Amino acid sequence: MAETLIVSQTADREALYLEIVPQIAAIIDGERDTTANLANIAAAIKQAFGYFWVGFYIVRDGELVLGPFQGPIACTRIARGRGVCGTAFSTGEVQIVPDVDKFPGHIACASESRSEVVVPIFSPTGEVWGVLDVDSDVLGDMDEKDAAGLQAIVRILEKKLSEETA
Repeated sequence: MAETLIVSQTADREALYLEIVPQIAAIIDGERDTTANLANIAAAIKQAFGYFWVGFYIVRDGELVLGPFQGPIACTRIARGRGVCGTAFSTGEVQIVPDVDKFPGHIACASESRSEVVVPIFSPTGEVWGVLDVDSDVLGDMDEKDAAGLQAIVRILEKKLSEETA
């Protein structure tokens, strides 16, 4: 397992995602514990980008339940279809929100959150297993480039989940 994250001092997020994706794959390689892997992935994203909040919500009994995260205290449970995370859960689609105050039904777990990207995570059977939620305290900070980079990270996690059930 790699224990050090190496990131360039660049403002180019696309380049940073390209740097950290293989490092995240190395960090979780060989580790079977999902909680440990989620915790390290959240820490790596937070360390590389300095986002306000980075974490996971995992589907439990038909709702999203808070998993490992980095940042201030968060909402513990989110209903399907409620807020940005619940919408990603119910639609199975990435949610890119440049201004959270303009998102219908946004759940303000932290008033400092200004923009957000939520990426659904799929189980080996194709159902939404959880979501990766990344919040910025900067308005308009999150876009398609972030979504693509985060989706690449989620694909690594999904591969790991499929290996665990094989």
